[in-house]
This record gives sequence, C-alpha cells and structure tokens, in this order.
Amino acid sequence: MGMGVALPEVDRSLPKNQRFKEMPKHSKRFSTVAKRVDRNQIYSLKEAISLVKENATAKFDESVDIAVRLGVDPRKADQNIRGTVSLPHGSGKSVRVLVITKEGGHAEAEAAGADFVGYQDMLEKIQGGWTDFDVLIASPDVMGDLGKLGRILGPRGLMPNPKAGTVTNDVATAVGEVKAGKIEFRVDKTGVVHASIGKASFDHQKIAENIRAFIGTIMQAKPQSAKGRYLKGVTLSSTMGPGVVLDASHISDPDEVAA
Repeated sequence: MGMGVALPEVDRSLPKNQRFKEMPKHSKRFSTVAKRVDRNQIYSLKEAISLVKENATAKFDESVDIAVRLGVDPRKADQNIRGTVSLPHGSGKSVRVLVITKEGGHAEAEAAGADFVGYQDMLEKIQGGWTDFDVLIASPDVMGDLGKLGRILGPRGLMPNPKAGTVTNDVATAVGEVKAGKIEFRVDKTGVVHASIGKASFDHQKIAENIRAFIGTIMQAKPQSAKGRYLKGVTLSSTMGPGVVLDASHISDPDEVAA
C-alpha cells in the first residue's frame, strides 16, 4: 500500500560497525506529493479522495488502496475477519480467473468469461509451479484434489474457499461476480485489512461509492466477541503515493458525496 520503507544497504567491504549506509531517501516525485499531506490531519472523504487523485502522478494508472485497522485479535478464529464485497464500480483491474471443475462445467465457465478452464490438466500445471492467475474458482467435487496443492496455492492466497464464494457448484455466477468487481478481503496478523478499491482515473463519486461499500461490508463482519472500538482507523493511498488518514465516522453522511 503506497510506498514501502526501504531497508538500509549493507556494504560488506567495510568494518561491521560501518557497514550500514545511510538509508536512501524517497524519490523527488514522492517527496513533492508527500508535502501536500498533513500526517497529523484526519481528512474528510472529499478531501481524502481529492488528495489521493492529485498525488497519483506516476506514469501509469495507479490503484486506489485502502487500509482499515480493526480492533480484533486475528489469532482468535471468530475474529479472523474474512469475506467478499462487490464493489459497485469494480476495482479497475483486469482479473485473470481460473476455473477447475469436471468437464460438465467447462462450457458454462468459458461462457461466463473465465480465462482458464480445466481439471486434471490445470492441476498438473499448478503442480508444476504455474500460478499465472488471480482468482481460482472450483466446484466442490474437485476440492479433494486441490487440497493436495495447498503448499503452492495457500501461501499465494489462491486456495478457493466457500466463505469467499470461490467453492461453488454455480461456477458461472462466481466468474461473473469476480469479473464485475467482487473482491476478497482478509485481516492480516496485525489486525489490518488491505484492498484495492479502484483506480486513480475513476471519478470522485465512483471511488466514494466503492469506499462506502467496502467499509460497510467490514462493519457488517464485526464479530460479537470483539471488545472496545472496532473501526480504529482508515488510510487511503494511491499505489505510489503517501497515505491519507480518512475520517470514516461520516462517510455515510449525505453531504459527504465527493464532487
């Protein structure tokens, strides 16, 4: 999300106490756009979206990313927040969908827009290390075979899951939803949910509606066992831009419609 923190470079030709060089500074472009953001300020929805769009100055259409910090303990099974949300205007990304199902479901998967469809041939490709897809949808009757590929699919977040709607007998509907903008989210071990919810080229209204849909779904997923404040903070950024802290307490207000 945004620019990561660069690690110091190690010069092993120097004595141990002198090996770490000065950490590289941010690029001139990043430093320039970062000056527009007050790190101590919480911005309204309108202001946050405007800043993120203004700061998306890279030579490509940057994604708009959101990070939501939650008051949950992901180590507890009932607080390991996970789910899906259908963004009203999609994520703006081209999603490559693989469907693994027995032959009877191949035609409907292809008709729904799946990029790759198969069964044993696809299992063999994955076994060989192929993971050139973004979402894997499977019918329940092939999950026994897919489970054997957990070491490959699991670490990459590609294993189908019923809670995410990616294990289903209705593969055509699942493909259509993913292609239309349905995304999966999951809290990480630090209690933060990350997602891309649009592109910087989207207009203000589309980004605002996607943000509302995403946070609304996160709020609905609040576990009963979570104590204290649930929604602790929301940060918005573009792929190469600085984070902007968003005031999430009023994003549903009628007057918070981005212009």
